[in-house]
Amino acid sequence: MLKKDVALAATSFFLFLNDQFFMKIIKTILVVSLSVLMLGCKGKDDPDDPIVPVVPDIGKAKVWLTRGDKAKLFSQEADLSIRTTLSGEWPVITVDTSISFQEIDGYGAALTGSSAYLLNRVMTPAQRQSALKQLFHPTEGIGISFLRLTMGASDFSLSDYTYNDIPVDQTDFQLENFSLGKDLDDVVPVLKEILAINPDIFIMGTPWSPPAWMKTNKSLKGGKLRPDCYAVYASYFVRYIQAMKAQGINITHITPQNEPLYYTANYPCMEMQADEQATFIKTGLGPKFAEANITTKIISYDHNWDNTEYAISVLNDADARQYTAGSGFHAYAGSVSAMTTVHQAHPDKELHFTEISGGAWATDFADNLIWNMQNIFIGTAVNWSRSALLWNLALNQNYGPTNNGCSNCRGVVTIDNSSGQLTLNEEYYAIAHFSKVLSPGAKRISHLYAQALTKIDAVAFMNPDNSKVLIVTNYDENYKTFSVKQGKKVFSYTLPGRSVVSLKWE
Repeated sequence: MLKKDVALAATSFFLFLNDQFFMKIIKTILVVSLSVLMLGCKGKDDPDDPIVPVVPDIGKAKVWLTRGDKAKLFSQEADLSIRTTLSGEWPVITVDTSISFQEIDGYGAALTGSSAYLLNRVMTPAQRQSALKQLFHPTEGIGISFLRLTMGASDFSLSDYTYNDIPVDQTDFQLENFSLGKDLDDVVPVLKEILAINPDIFIMGTPWSPPAWMKTNKSLKGGKLRPDCYAVYASYFVRYIQAMKAQGINITHITPQNEPLYYTANYPCMEMQADEQATFIKTGLGPKFAEANITTKIISYDHNWDNTEYAISVLNDADARQYTAGSGFHAYAGSVSAMTTVHQAHPDKELHFTEISGGAWATDFADNLIWNMQNIFIGTAVNWSRSALLWNLALNQNYGPTNNGCSNCRGVVTIDNSSGQLTLNEEYYAIAHFSKVLSPGAKRISHLYAQALTKIDAVAFMNPDNSKVLIVTNYDENYKTFSVKQGKKVFSYTLPGRSVVSLKWE
């Protein structure tokens, strides 16, 4: 009897253990199944709702949007979820980081004498500091990274002047009378405040005219550079760069002459044909820079897209070419594709876009925003430009002060002549879509988009920190929905009609 009881007890205990084992297995299966369902599906509000897979995020894309109807003005929107699979049947823009093109220097405008005057003397110190931070600070503002300066007076200065003004019947081949002069009133003080906010900014210097005594007609307006003054004028550039350096300002680029083929203006200007510029570079500027250990880049031409032969011919001159870093262009005539023509002729040389202005002749915000994207910002980037610079950084509500130049040009910002109040114009937002998301040293990278995605323009970049940027403009009146695919990363966005978006992700 005892043996039977022991056997029964042992059997019961084994069955109990077995039951516990199987219960654990069943429980585990249930928990795993439930977990899979929770991870792979979202809840059902109704028994007939379809089960929709939930794909986990692998990152976020930042979004800045400007709408042509002004409902959003460089507005930072909610981040987009980046995933590993495409959702929906939207046309795809593919970004390929393995194919890269030109390096980017930066985006900005010209700190003319007029712009510097308004910032320095019309605004209060508090207004100026706020405005400069909004324009130049990389995180608290839009991070403008490139400025153009006028070497002496231009059509937007308070008066005519150069850095060596003496009676025209005299000469000063030793440049004993050289002085930054009127630049010290407004341009230099404002530049110092800008550099305190953004010390790494690129700065291009461009003369509208040499001193009158160096010219064939002894006037700041028209005429040519006297052949016997090529060397002293080259030394003038050296002295300018050195004098600015002494002020803590690094001139990274120069052009020999603003708009050398427009020399009949009623403001400082000078004729300089392509062969003359090549001679000036190879016999004057280049050797003088080398002698003084100046690394400032020489950018030739600096005039409209409608002439590609000028830039190409300077670079075709072997002696001039060795000193010339690249070519600069304006957009008052011709097509942006001219820059690609010059690139194809000299693919190892840089291209820069150096001037265009908006104005009272075109006041539709959406039209101006889209034109700037199509031609100046996306347009120049896909045509090999390392920069895009607009004309006056700031003008007042009366489009001035002017110096016998354009009477209705618009600044990137407007500063009220009475109150110092700042107004942001469409040019500000156009610059922001590039300067805010791109760092100097970024590279343009490959992008391809589906043929179904019509009436858009786009350009892609990779920053030095490996973050990626895609800037897209929708020219259509209707919304455009698209997916962006870069490697295994995918996200989608719907862009309103006549609008611009900047997308940035790690």
